Amino acid sequence: AAGESGEEESKDWLADPQSIATLGVALIASGEELGSDMAVRAYDHLIQYGDAAVRKACPIGLAMLHISNPKLQVTDVLGRLSHDSNEDVAQAATLCLGIVGAGTNNARLATQLRQLSSYYYKDPSLLFLVRIAQGLVHLGKGLLTLSPSHSDRSLHSNVALAGLVINAFCMLDMKQTILAKYHFMLYYLFVAAQPRMLMTVDEEGKPVPVSVRVGQAVDVVGQAGKPKTITGMAQHTSPVLLASGDRAELATEEYIPVTSMLEGVVIVKKNPAYMAEEEDKK
Repeated sequence: AAGESGEEESKDWLADPQSIATLGVALIASGEELGSDMAVRAYDHLIQYGDAAVRKACPIGLAMLHISNPKLQVTDVLGRLSHDSNEDVAQAATLCLGIVGAGTNNARLATQLRQLSSYYYKDPSLLFLVRIAQGLVHLGKGLLTLSPSHSDRSLHSNVALAGLVINAFCMLDMKQTILAKYHFMLYYLFVAAQPRMLMTVDEEGKPVPVSVRVGQAVDVVGQAGKPKTITGMAQHTSPVLLASGDRAELATEEYIPVTSMLEGVVIVKKNPAYMAEEEDKK
């Protein structure tokens, strides 16, 4: 009997290559904006017409495309799936709401999760996942992100992506992993956790407050002249938080950054030309 049950389990898993293929769509498309939008449309069709194995993987795929980036369209779909009649889909969607809003302190998502916790107050498994998702939304009091992309979204951290993929595979079979005795697999998420603030320091590592403009990044590849790289900008003094898709640039020429990418910890030097101009004005 033990052998038979083992065979049945393995058959269940073998009959499930579609869910892995569905997840693969997100992993391939996650590199850039246009591919992500096209994949979201594909997932909409899969949610409508796919069988149970495919639908189970759809919320996970949507979360992998929008890690720490709670777009309205995606949170709406995940919110709808979190009330799904299929328990596997509802469980995956609930945890995915946390991954999509990880470290953003998103008020709309927090309200959505509070409503979910009162909706599932009799179901301990789903209530546990709602609590985990609530914790993820307020990750590091809103100072951390799980997003594996860095350097203006041109590079991905393989280590961070590996941690997220491990959890994605666990979510395909939650009853045997996260909701059974392997709940510690959730810790793999924190391989991807990193600060999302921009801090400016001098060459000795001491913090330097610098005026910084922050706004939505604009793709200026191939444009002539010196086009604006950010839009809808707001001026702050560093350290400053950068949301998903944000880009920062120094507001004055008083300091010169050592790196061209302004994110994480950036070393800045005094601009000798700027200092000379100031003295001339005096």
